[in-house]
Amino acid sequence: MATFAYKALRKDGSTAQGTVEAADRTAAMASLSHSGLHPLTVKASTSSTKMKGLSFGDRVKTADLVIFTRQFSTMISAGVPLSRGLATLQESPSSPYFRQVLAGITKEVEGGAPLADAFAKYPKVFDDVFVNMVRAGEEGGILDEILKRLALQVEQNASIKKKVKGAMTYPIVILTVTIVAFFGIMLGVMPKIAKIFSQLATPGTKLPLQTRMLLSISHICQHYALIVIPIVIFVVVMIGRYIKTPRGKYQFHALMLRTPVVKKVITKVAIARFSRTFSSLMAAGVGVLDALAVTGGAIGNKVIEKELADAAKQVKEGRQLSEVLGESPHFPRIVSQMLAVGEETGKTDVVLVKVADFYEEEVSTTIDSLASIIEPVMIIVLGAGVGLIAASVMGPIASLSTHISSN
Repeated sequence: MATFAYKALRKDGSTAQGTVEAADRTAAMASLSHSGLHPLTVKASTSSTKMKGLSFGDRVKTADLVIFTRQFSTMISAGVPLSRGLATLQESPSSPYFRQVLAGITKEVEGGAPLADAFAKYPKVFDDVFVNMVRAGEEGGILDEILKRLALQVEQNASIKKKVKGAMTYPIVILTVTIVAFFGIMLGVMPKIAKIFSQLATPGTKLPLQTRMLLSISHICQHYALIVIPIVIFVVVMIGRYIKTPRGKYQFHALMLRTPVVKKVITKVAIARFSRTFSSLMAAGVGVLDALAVTGGAIGNKVIEKELADAAKQVKEGRQLSEVLGESPHFPRIVSQMLAVGEETGKTDVVLVKVADFYEEEVSTTIDSLASIIEPVMIIVLGAGVGLIAASVMGPIASLSTHISSN
């Protein structure tokens, strides 16, 4: 697929320009004509190709994604065909990369590919949850409702990230300054202090444990930094790559579910997504097994996704879903109890909507609580570190000075 820059006329006589992905120039012109545009110039885009090779250009703002999702939902609700809606919205985003993405998706959909599969080819823009939610909408015939929910979900996720970033800004600044100061002390101050200790110490004098540890760290920083730092960077990069593999992602998600504070947030988010998506599919008449299969992919956590897959097998054998989820270590009892009420009354979708509302509110409250305690906790921890370094350095100096004065 190549990228072509074009200038074309709309039906109302106005001028449109942008980029489109196609196999060749002829295919690009055909794609523009199919979108209701009359091509004036179509040229291979070198600048967009260069930009595409840069990771900095392959980003889409949250605001652009939300606007696209809402507009696309409105067009689908109005009965506009998918390909036509995508072609219409192709010129709306301010990001050139997002316009290229939408052009590629439009071509995939025009070729007969499911919308979710077309989205899945651009993981930098549409994550697994987004893709699987769209797949759920296509399965249940409720794509417009799913897109509305996705827009709210993207906004909510952005709000949560903003709250966390806001709470972490000040501690991160302090942490950065502390790290720089620490290495400055290790490389510039501790070697001189070590000489002072060696000159002032008398035979049999033993420095405190923390002081000896700092001197050892200083020695390592001076003589092995050029070896240790590349090794640390290499290990971090390899861990990041491993986490992206299926096995690594599963183990990482399992670790997150064992982390005390993070577990609470992740579990509540997963339950809210499960309840909202599953209720929508049930309301649309999708079978329980199919709904579980699609909902599992929309959870955003591989461990809970596997639990739902195992639950589907047990439901297929004749057990009630509420009974199976009641045995899960990650689904609270209230979820299985509410689900049992829904199964008995035949209003599972209505009951799960209430569960989703409750846990979405819980997520917001939990994040606000965490944001309020992150800053003071970080300050206390960093303050304790600075105090430990000061005590490790100044304590022995004062003790040796006193010993010398007494002699």
